[in-house]
Amino acid sequence: MDHSRTILRQRQRRRFRVRRSIRGTAERPRLAVFRSHQHIYAQVIDDASGKTLASASTRDKSLRDAVGFGGNKQAAEAIGKAVAERAKAAGVNQVCFDRGSFKYHGRVAALADAARAAGLEF
Repeated sequence: MDHSRTILRQRQRRRFRVRRSIRGTAERPRLAVFRSHQHIYAQVIDDASGKTLASASTRDKSLRDAVGFGGNKQAAEAIGKAVAERAKAAGVNQVCFDRGSFKYHGRVAALADAARAAGLEF
């Protein structure tokens, strides 16, 4: 049987459950993470004004050569460090972590740990 529809519904339910309690403000924006099979993306978003303050991904030209393949933990750590540095340059020290529909495990956890180590407070 094709379970793709069931898996999609499960991801949507997880996303709604997580996002119900997380809102990004000007003093504590939201660090949103999206992962695909080959890449990982992170954005620091102020939901009150609807603006992205900082972002990093494995598709950025400045990070693509250093990262290599974007679908592993080493790439997620590099993206976590890069988004933390860019957020601190934009004046953001505290964020609330939005894992979206992804479990806090593997690449998502590696990105969060690297961002914490680079100076962001969750």
